[in-house]
Amino acid sequence: MFNHKSILVTGGTGSFGKQFIKTMLENYKPKRLIVYSRDELKQFEMQQEFNSTPMRYFIGDVRDGERMKLAMRGVDYVVHAAAMKQVPAAEYNPMECIKTNVDGAQNVINAALDNEVEQVVALSTDKAANPINLYGATKLVSDKLFVAANNIAGGHKTKFSVVRYGNVVGSRGSVVPFFKKLIEQGTAEIPITDEKMTRFWITLPQGVDFVIKAFQRMHGGEIFIPRIPSSRITDLAKAIAPDLPHKIIGIRPGEKLHEIMCPADDSHLTLEFSDYYVIKPTISFNLPVDYSKNNLGEVGKHVAQGFEYNSGTNPHFLSVEELRDIVG
Repeated sequence: MFNHKSILVTGGTGSFGKQFIKTMLENYKPKRLIVYSRDELKQFEMQQEFNSTPMRYFIGDVRDGERMKLAMRGVDYVVHAAAMKQVPAAEYNPMECIKTNVDGAQNVINAALDNEVEQVVALSTDKAANPINLYGATKLVSDKLFVAANNIAGGHKTKFSVVRYGNVVGSRGSVVPFFKKLIEQGTAEIPITDEKMTRFWITLPQGVDFVIKAFQRMHGGEIFIPRIPSSRITDLAKAIAPDLPHKIIGIRPGEKLHEIMCPADDSHLTLEFSDYYVIKPTISFNLPVDYSKNNLGEVGKHVAQGFEYNSGTNPHFLSVEELRDIVG
């Protein structure tokens, strides 16, 4: 579906964007691949690696609605990956987080509708489910905006869906490169926020493949959630630094002990497929949609009342050995 099409990625110089571009160039023949981001240095560095014919680099900020509309001219598919993601930074700079994650989301929606983009997939986070920090709260608002955009599309053909997943192994700002940097610096101990802490984990290639599948599966209005393993933060530390002791430092501002991707309050809206979940929209659109069967013909079923997809109660946990293989 991506051959001879134009695809734009907001926040395209990030970890996800680079892997998405790499996957697109290796497996498809796109007409244009547009990287939309605000950091000219990162774009320059990315151009050294990705400089084939379809590549385009567009300096711009998702906060700038007019620039977004210009960038989306002639675009068929959009992946919205741009976000302010650092939990403590968002707590200390709340309005900056809101401008990027909420106002920026609405700008993407407006630009997509104005340019008759076919499909938009917005990246969310596990922190958007039952949020306790500002980052999660802004991403929940963003999710709601993208879901509701299907209702305001009117005569436009554009469809919007959301992909929500957990921590990405090795992405910028994640705990894996942080631990590795401490080891390189000769640390005598590994800082652990809480011994009971758990997290969902997904690799970059898995995340990109899931987003690509979402384009093929989507009706519009769904939140797609992959079924992925959990890990204990202590096991992750053992996998990276088996010989170093742990130092408990306490949970940071806005941090959770366990992560949730399907809240119990949404169980009546949640469908289980073979390798993922779908949360149906809380609002109804003009045309009835059967979300239990996606556009690839895959069939899902309703989960039990009160079901919650929680990293602490997830039946699939990664062992220390499996974590060691993943993080290298």
